[in-house]
Amino acid sequence: MNRIVQAIAALGVAGIVSGTTLMASAATVQDRAAACVTNWGTNAKQHGPTSTVSTAIADVRVGKHRCFDRLVIDLSKGPKPFYRAAYVRQILAEGSGKVLRVRGHARIMITVRGPAAPGYHPSAVNLANVSGFASFRQVRGAGSFERVTQIGLGVASKLPFRVFILGSAKTGWRLVLDVRA
Repeated sequence: MNRIVQAIAALGVAGIVSGTTLMASAATVQDRAAACVTNWGTNAKQHGPTSTVSTAIADVRVGKHRCFDRLVIDLSKGPKPFYRAAYVRQILAEGSGKVLRVRGHARIMITVRGPAAPGYHPSAVNLANVSGFASFRQVRGAGSFERVTQIGLGVASKLPFRVFILGSAKTGWRLVLDVRA
């Protein structure tokens, strides 16, 4: 009889411990989800008048974060850049209109009103290495023509994204595009 009582008590304690563990796990998942609030949307984003010629594009970099993949476009000093980023059916080469192949099930075309700086290759097939990224599949140069430079971003699917600008006219600008992971 004592063994039966001990076994029942042990099962009760194990149930409490496993229930507490489950609740702690659920709380951790909720905390992570709250930390990754990325309700940015899939609509086009743009800033500035299209007639303004901005600074030159100097470089493109990428980074992986827990909640999103990030593309950073480095621009030179000068006026605040005009940009537009939108999901498109095809990435077209700037100037020629040629359809460019871009890996991924969805594509974002990023347009910056400004020329490519010397040393930056605006038509490179792979501007940055995105192997192992959650959302990004390819960052491809789409060319620079008449002071307009375009970049095609291939992503896994049509995911929410945001765009913002950091920097100043004196230090240079960084155009940042995040896509939810």
